[in-house]
Amino acid sequence: MATQTAQEKQTVTEPKPPAARLADAEAIIHRNVLWSLGAGAVPVPVADVVAVVGVQLKLLKELSDLYEVKFTEGIARKSILTLLSSLGGIGLGVALGGSIAKLIPAVGTALGIVTVPIIAGAFTHATGRIFLLHFEAGGTVLNFDAKAMREHFRREFESAKEKVAQLHDKVGNKV
Repeated sequence: MATQTAQEKQTVTEPKPPAARLADAEAIIHRNVLWSLGAGAVPVPVADVVAVVGVQLKLLKELSDLYEVKFTEGIARKSILTLLSSLGGIGLGVALGGSIAKLIPAVGTALGIVTVPIIAGAFTHATGRIFLLHFEAGGTVLNFDAKAMREHFRREFESAKEKVAQLHDKVGNKV
């Protein structure tokens, strides 16, 4: 076998150009919104919420990997819960109420299976956008200040609800 030169042994990865990194981040967010739509449709109350939190953690891990920042699950979980609480009582009530409504035969199940996926998808989209901006600015999971981002997160969430509802309808029509 031929011997490798020192230069061949060193594998230096070139950083992605910002436009390519942004495109990859948007693709990660979109893919996880689709996962959230599915997780939100889980017909078992509370299991859907647990599944959505799992998707959120997966989203943050994938974005952390893309931006080459350290991922800490415990801190990421706290950030997710803080962002969720920023939606206020009405936002939390709709999310949890939709999940619990699945206990009611027929109408509750239908209501929960329609509302929870859209809320979950919008939450995932907004979380992804907030962390994308944070990572682009050089931040990490460790220095993310969820309380400081609450207002911006609320705006992202409101904006995402309509986009995700359209995506939900589009995906639902293909099934």
